[in-house]
Amino acid sequence: MTDSRGPQPQYEGYATGPLPGEREPAQASGPYHPPQAYPTPAGGTQGGRPQGTQGGAQGVGDAQASRRPRTGARTTPRTRKARLRVAKADPWSVMKVSFLLSIALGICTVVASAVLWMVMDAMGVFSTVGGTISEATGSNEGNGFDLQSFLSLPRVLIFTSVIAVIDVVLATALATLGSFIYNLSAGFVGGVELTLAEDE
Repeated sequence: MTDSRGPQPQYEGYATGPLPGEREPAQASGPYHPPQAYPTPAGGTQGGRPQGTQGGAQGVGDAQASRRPRTGARTTPRTRKARLRVAKADPWSVMKVSFLLSIALGICTVVASAVLWMVMDAMGVFSTVGGTISEATGSNEGNGFDLQSFLSLPRVLIFTSVIAVIDVVLATALATLGSFIYNLSAGFVGGVELTLAEDE
């Protein structure tokens, strides 16, 4: 049987060389170096670190030693600041705090009144002023107004205690009402802004 297709074209790659599976891998002439964005430091690199006489650590030390300080650099540490905003005040917490503070203020008022009365009594203020008022308001019988008996220590303490109780009630109520008013106003204007700074 004869082949009637005639002469077939020969491909140069297959005619002159081995098949693709029979080819040997090409040997690179040298190690592959990827492109670098920055120039290589003097002395070359080894494992990502500059080469030196004592390895990478000494190369880093030499690089830091060769740096020059920047002119005008700040040497003092900066003070950190935080800007905060008081958006809402809890009325219950405000009421508790104001109640305790008003009780402490009332106790201080009673103690201060007692100490002041003792000092004025030791200085003879009540006797002197009481005698003058008795002479000015007394009649022929001498039964004038007695200031010393009217401003006795028990009466002063009772009067001061009543004032302290009223102050506790009013201060607590006004502070609680003030917290409600502050929450309403903070909803419109955003509240009070505070700037907190860290101690040096």
